[in-house]
Amino acid sequence: MSGSEIRSAAYGLVPADTCEDVRTRGAGVSTQVAVLPVGSFEQHGPYLPLATDTLVACAIAREIAGAYPVHLLPPVTIACSHEHAAWPGTVSISSVTLHAVVRDIAASLRRSGVEALVLVNGHGGNYVLGNVVQESSAAGERMALFPAPEDWEAALERSGVSTSLLTDMHAGEIETSILLHAHPELVRPGYESADFVADDRRHLLTLGMSAYTDSGVIGRPSLGSAEKGKELLASLADSFGAYFSLLTTGAGTASGTEIRTAATGGSDAGDDCGAGAATSS
Repeated sequence: MSGSEIRSAAYGLVPADTCEDVRTRGAGVSTQVAVLPVGSFEQHGPYLPLATDTLVACAIAREIAGAYPVHLLPPVTIACSHEHAAWPGTVSISSVTLHAVVRDIAASLRRSGVEALVLVNGHGGNYVLGNVVQESSAAGERMALFPAPEDWEAALERSGVSTSLLTDMHAGEIETSILLHAHPELVRPGYESADFVADDRRHLLTLGMSAYTDSGVIGRPSLGSAEKGKELLASLADSFGAYFSLLTTGAGTASGTEIRTAATGGSDAGDDCGAGAATSS
């Protein structure tokens, strides 16, 4: 079994790399980049698992690791899901704790020679990740948050997903498609008839998800398919190229022209699937 096959055969959510794998990969690049999936543990209706956001973030991160020489990390599996507290099974940590965890991981990586870190966010409620990246970048550290809304828009177009990012807020077409592709055994019956739309969610932060949905679903999961999930991941991997270029060519010193070039070079292609202003909650 080749190195790439071993990496793709990671046991569950945990990468199967050895220290020798990391050393060999690091020797072939000028700047080492680590990828940290950040998910959540929260309700996703009656047909998707509580770990959906983590599974999505890990699927994206594995796709990236299959295309770029990055150091794939195990995921952060519990994060900021306070808006889902009304449903059993949801577990959260504070934004302060998540901020500290990411900062500690980044510092540990730098001590071992890994200079850049990309946070692959699977849950839009992890708003604090944007603050971590802003603060770290201002301090001269190399960090990025992925995917951006523009990356998701490109992925939706390429994959044929018909639900908008606004409507596909939680346990909808995007997440169902990715799990049907990456973990079909975890998708239970019921998504075919679970569509529910609630586009006006202006009081979400104050009232939580339960003010807008009884089932926990906001979106159109009935439109999900494994083929769409495959194309979503492929498009996101292509879009990651701009981030990899930016971080490995010197984010702190790149000119405006170089940044604009990097920002457009890899894009051939609310809350749970978002970064920064995420697609779903």
